[in-house]
Parts: sequence; structure tokens; C-alpha cells
Amino acid sequence: MTHDKIERNLGLLFALTLFILLWGGLLEIVPLFFQKSTTTPVPGLKPYTAERLAGRDIYLREGCFNCHSQMIRPFRAETERYGRYSVAGEYVYDHPFQWGSKRTGPDLHRVGGRYSDAWQRAHLINPRDVVPESNMPAFAFLEKTPVDASDIEAKMRALRLVGVPYTDEDIAGAKAALEGKTELDVLVAYLQGLGLEIKDTQ
Repeated sequence: MTHDKIERNLGLLFALTLFILLWGGLLEIVPLFFQKSTTTPVPGLKPYTAERLAGRDIYLREGCFNCHSQMIRPFRAETERYGRYSVAGEYVYDHPFQWGSKRTGPDLHRVGGRYSDAWQRAHLINPRDVVPESNMPAFAFLEKTPVDASDIEAKMRALRLVGVPYTDEDIAGAKAALEGKTELDVLVAYLQGLGLEIKDTQ
């Protein structure tokens, strides 16, 4: 009888459904904030430098995450192709993380140091120069575009509020670190630092 009343009252059905979803979500998500494996950085993990942070912004702005994930799953097919599987402690300073699920292009989580800076630059300027079958768009304009450093200090201060351990010295030197850099320079720096903390260890 009670079940019948709930099904016939749309407002009550909606409210109870919403309550169950919220309660279930809280039970699943809140404990993750207290598990050390998800909140403790892996050994050697450092916050992004000003250069890499600016590069990450270019990565987001250009929509690279639409085709590239940054999370290697613990399956043999993935670890043999991309390297050691990803762990939660590698993403502690990522706000937001770039896990993704779309792979038009390869996963990039362990791409740091896999290729030279010159290769990365050539690949971004015209991907088909180094990967003939690539359908990735060219980003040659990044080489001629100076990086915008006007808000880098504000970004670092905001990230410090959510737990990224930037020092006053890091923030004070951020603009100088970006002086004379192009958007291509900082994007390459970002890519070259991905996944280095536990790279190639099994």
C-alpha cells in the first residue's frame, strides 16, 4: 500500500529518489577523502611548476583531453603499451584531474621523457611529420603565441587553498619563470613531466 502511494505521488517519488541517490553517493564518495591511498602523494610527486601549470592550461584550452586520457588501467594490454598503471596518489595535485575515457589518441599519463623535446615540438606543430597516420590537428600557432602570465600567481594562490603546497617563493617567481616563453614551450614542459614519479616500475 505504501509503495503504491509513493508511485502515484510524483513529487514524493522524485524526493525519495533524490534522497536515495544523494545518500548512496555520500556513502561511496566521502570515505575516499579519508583513505590515504587517495589523499597521499606518491613519493617524489611535486606540484606543477609555473611553466607546467601554464602548459596544463593550454592542454585544457585546446581540448586535448577530448582525445587523450591520462589514466592507465591495470590491464596487461594497457601496461605493455603505455607503462605502469596509474595510482590515485599521482593525481593529488591535479585540479581537476585529466583521467578521461576517450582515446582517439594514446593515453598520455606516462608520456613524460618518452620522446625528446624536439620530437614533442615537431609533433605539436604538425603531427603527420612524425606520425604519418595521425589525425591529430596541428598546433603550429602555439609556437608564435607568447604565454599569458598575467594570472599565474592568482592560479597558484587558488590551488594553494585546495592543498597544493606552493610556497610564497614559488608564487613570487612564477611570472619570471614564464618570461619569454611561448605556449608551445609550456605545453611541451607539461607533457614532458607527466607520469615521471613511478615511470617504468612494475
